[in-house]
Amino acid sequence: MVALFTSESVSAGHPDKLCDAISDAIVDACLQVDPKARVAVETMVKGMRDYALIVLAGEVSLNGEAPKYEAIARETAVRIGYDNHAIGMDASSEELCKVHVNITTQSENIAQGVDGNSLDDVGAGDQGMMFGYACTETEAEEELSGRYFPLPSALSQRICRRLDMIVASGEIDWIRPDGKSQVTVEYDDDGNPLRVHTVVVAVQHDNALKDRFDGDIEAEQTYIRKVIKSEVVEHAIPDYWLKEGYILHVNGTGRFADPGGPYADAGITGRKIVVDTYGGMARHGGGAFSGKDPTKVDRSATYYTRWAAKHVVAAGLATRCEIQVAYVIGVAAPVSLRVETFGTGTISEEELTERVSRVFDFRPAAISRELKLHRPLYSATSAGGHFGRPPTSEGHFEWERLDQSRLDALNS
Repeated sequence: MVALFTSESVSAGHPDKLCDAISDAIVDACLQVDPKARVAVETMVKGMRDYALIVLAGEVSLNGEAPKYEAIARETAVRIGYDNHAIGMDASSEELCKVHVNITTQSENIAQGVDGNSLDDVGAGDQGMMFGYACTETEAEEELSGRYFPLPSALSQRICRRLDMIVASGEIDWIRPDGKSQVTVEYDDDGNPLRVHTVVVAVQHDNALKDRFDGDIEAEQTYIRKVIKSEVVEHAIPDYWLKEGYILHVNGTGRFADPGGPYADAGITGRKIVVDTYGGMARHGGGAFSGKDPTKVDRSATYYTRWAAKHVVAAGLATRCEIQVAYVIGVAAPVSLRVETFGTGTISEEELTERVSRVFDFRPAAISRELKLHRPLYSATSAGGHFGRPPTSEGHFEWERLDQSRLDALNS
């Protein structure tokens, strides 16, 4: 019997991801002013016939002058590609795009639990449980090695990041910012990935593209499929996983023409949390990441559990590892820590949990210190996935960087 698993991703211009990007741009702007800023900002977008709407709501407390929230929202949307009302939004126009700002200061009842000077004084910004995950699925071939990530999620994310690169460069002028991908991988009886089985891509395109084919929509769609196959799918997915052929679906409804984006679908911050993490391969605590400063353990502790789980797998102690941590608001020490290896561990889960708790410090202030989270680095995470991506020289995705001393400590 063939075992299949599917994950999806969405491009930076998907309405929900547009909202994540705006919210994270505000986080970065606030941390630029004050590294200790407290930020929890949500965004909603909707395109309508006569104009588009961006709504900002949340709480911000910082020491310094507040950033210009409206300008940040507009600039972020334009950078992603929404500069034309005909495609779904023109964020550069005050007439064609209205921005409503509804941001107050952080609740004093929350602030008193997360402010402090020592690692034990700084409590979690909220209660909740968080999960981190790692596995060896991407380690079968060189191009993806070092990611320790579920293969369907890694590949679907790469397709959408490729779409984002095309929009940013303008190399294919008819592709718009809004897009989605889905990748199905076939596994053997031992749970090892064998090949890509099916790829699904939906991409918004220029409504006038059909005119290049004398209005022949079938010819237009044949052309779109050919370009997406060669310039997106087979550009993003290593040949190793495509060697046996695959099924490809492009724009399953027939056309995905202008106007799309926020006009076709309203967007809200935090609605793509499974896309942001492991594509459904691992559990999720439920809290979104975007729009939150690192005192919010929904974000920081999820990054840290991923970091710890990746070290467990990279250290050779398991081929699959999921770590759960849980907190109570205002308290630094987690209320629970659980390590699960799904029968793939080389030592008992009790012993592994003890080693993880000894090597990694799950107190919120320690997490922020070790991963250097009080910096404006979150816009890079708002599309394309928060995990399974190489760390950069600019300090992005620090939770993906392996620390040899910790690998050694886990094995001792």
